[in-house]
Amino acid sequence: MSSAVHTKRILGPSGRTVQPKGRIGFANLPDQLVNRVVSYGFDFNILCVGETGVGKSTLMETLFKSAFDDVPVSHKQPEVSLTQHSYELREGNVNLRLTLVSTTGFGDQLSRESSAVPIVNYIDKQFEAYLQEELKIRRNLVDFRDTRVHVCVYFINPTGHSLKSLDLLCMKELDKRVNIIPVIAKADTISRPDLIQFKKQIMQELGSNGIKIYTFPTNEEQVGELNAKMNDYLPFGVVGSREEIIAGGKRIRARQYPWGIVEVENEAHCELTKLREMLIRTNMEDLREKTHEVHYQLYRSNRMTGMGFSDVSADNKPISLEETYQQKRNEHLKEMHTREEHMRAMFVQKVKEKEADLKSAEQVLIDDQDRTRQKHAEEKRALEEQRLLLEEEITQFNKRKAQVQAQRAQTEIMANNKPAVYTKSGKK
Repeated sequence: MSSAVHTKRILGPSGRTVQPKGRIGFANLPDQLVNRVVSYGFDFNILCVGETGVGKSTLMETLFKSAFDDVPVSHKQPEVSLTQHSYELREGNVNLRLTLVSTTGFGDQLSRESSAVPIVNYIDKQFEAYLQEELKIRRNLVDFRDTRVHVCVYFINPTGHSLKSLDLLCMKELDKRVNIIPVIAKADTISRPDLIQFKKQIMQELGSNGIKIYTFPTNEEQVGELNAKMNDYLPFGVVGSREEIIAGGKRIRARQYPWGIVEVENEAHCELTKLREMLIRTNMEDLREKTHEVHYQLYRSNRMTGMGFSDVSADNKPISLEETYQQKRNEHLKEMHTREEHMRAMFVQKVKEKEADLKSAEQVLIDDQDRTRQKHAEEKRALEEQRLLLEEEITQFNKRKAQVQAQRAQTEIMANNKPAVYTKSGKK
């Protein structure tokens, strides 16, 4: 028996549509997508940037109602560094792989310009890791642990006056790489009117310095009105606490003071619940999507452009990846050939220079040998002349010796032949 579905074709100005008369089942696609995504779980990565002791770890524990691993640090850190901790959270049937990254030593250095460098390097490193996985021949993005930073919660000290130059410089470097949600930490230390004025001052300074923070999307039908309302509260004034006390017969998170308590989840005391609502419950997926579609795509585009890839050719015509690859390959081969010819010419030049050096050294040796030979001949000639002089002196000496000996012999003979002479006494 045939089970063909009868359809009706309707032509309209926007194209052709088909209206099925019976139920087919593709209306279940959203449910299938939800089930598939839920089975894999979600990654959400938060970067906390703020000065030491501003309450970053306390606020994260308050937001997620969990105790996280954290080691207090001093203000004597030699440089800015980042610490990373990952946790597995489960709420209902949804698994969340949460990664908290916190700055250490931020604001404790004399050089403010270099304070943002380790943070920027960390964000780019996570983008690069995802890009390398994406460019693999056998990639597995489903099981790949996404460590890209989805949101940066920037902690502002409750000075009540204006932003520090450190905050402006850092957020200026971060706004092109990550979604920034500024919060005023320890908001219970300033009065409500001062907090409202401080918020206005912060937003004015961010706008005048061209710093773009994350604004909650208002184009969605269900949450657009709520997000538009919450955008007016930015930056949120928050208070965190690890302590639980009993108040009104309930166990609540609060901060105990001599004059009373500050309930961290009471909207009349602080805006922590607004931050939790916007960050986790309402806009978490938008933060993840904007990270991928805007910040990561910008990084990917810059990296691919830096590697020589482009969507259009030199004559502004569309070009495929294969054509780009072949073009880059030809350019590379041409460059390698040019380098080879240059190296060959340099090798020939070096050989010629070496030969010239060897010839010069050989000529120096020959000249030294000639000078040595000439010197030896002169010394030999001088020695020969000395030898002749000595032989002449020996001959003259022998002649004089012979003469002296002859005279001595003659004297002795004459002495022997002389007559004896007698004295009167009869003695000779």
